[in-house]
Amino acid sequence: MANQNTDKEIVDSLKNWKSIIAKYKKKSTKKAIGQMASSFLPFIAVWVLMYFALDFSLILTFLLGIVNAFFLVRIFIIQHDCGHNSFIKSKKASDIIGYACSVFSFLPFKYWAETHTFHHGHNGQLETRQIGDMPTLTVEEFRAKNWWGRFKYKVFRSPIVIFVIAPAYYLIITTKYPFLKFNNWKRTTYLLLKDNLVIIIPYLALGYLTGWGSFFAVQFIILFFFGIIAFWFFYIQHQHEFSYKKWKKDWNFVLSAIKGSTYLKLPRVMEWFTGHIGIHHIHHLNSRIPNYNLKKCFSENKVLSKYVTTLSFKDGVKMMFHKLWDEEQQRMITFREYYKLEKMRFSN
Repeated sequence: MANQNTDKEIVDSLKNWKSIIAKYKKKSTKKAIGQMASSFLPFIAVWVLMYFALDFSLILTFLLGIVNAFFLVRIFIIQHDCGHNSFIKSKKASDIIGYACSVFSFLPFKYWAETHTFHHGHNGQLETRQIGDMPTLTVEEFRAKNWWGRFKYKVFRSPIVIFVIAPAYYLIITTKYPFLKFNNWKRTTYLLLKDNLVIIIPYLALGYLTGWGSFFAVQFIILFFFGIIAFWFFYIQHQHEFSYKKWKKDWNFVLSAIKGSTYLKLPRVMEWFTGHIGIHHIHHLNSRIPNYNLKKCFSENKVLSKYVTTLSFKDGVKMMFHKLWDEEQQRMITFREYYKLEKMRFSN
């Protein structure tokens, strides 16, 4: 009953959320150009340094690769906003910029944007939890599996798989083949084929001009660390302890944004690199707010953050131990907690 009262309080408090955030959807060409300049130019400069550093120091190349992975996160945020049509006023310019970003991020622009838009409209729905979030089993689903099914899930939910292997698989396989059929198979296949050609042709040209080994070595290092960073952010934004996961019949959009997303409190430099995506609850309330307006919206409207889960970086690390969604408790639990519950269930 307490949870129901809290949910009602949140919905009532935010009944005017659309009018509150309306003014922050305004796009700024000046800010957009400034963000592109401060993202693409440093990335290209560091990329060139990495290319020449390969000849005398692999360690330096790796360190520069970590730095450039953060610049790539910033570039990807631009691509992400273009996919929401929230970055710049011109739709045509938005598409051109989005496709340009995809060459750097190795993520197909239109196809990824479509899957991500679906996630925004269904975040927290247990029927579609595999899209835009980490595949998560409920306690009942895990209990119903045999030992092999449980073993596979445990392996998948291990940190080494989720934050190292899964990002690489996602970049190379998942986003290069149309596994998800949103409208129809032919349309989805064509869309992804076009997106991938936009990425692959520049890669082949640059590999030929700069040397295949050097080009792919530098790009692999950057994309490897970029994948780890991106997956960590996506993970903690929806996998926190008291998240929001409901079946469609009980699902509420406002609650999915406020309770199902987090506010990740980061140092200013990290806010800059990540385009304030840590203010994820407001982004989920309305994805048409440009990333460069999120902080202002957050600062000027405390009511939007009154009920959100606020996390520090340290808190985010703890989220890695959350493995199962307990529908009875309405929270994520660890495997250790699950086995304690099982022990109590059998003892009773």
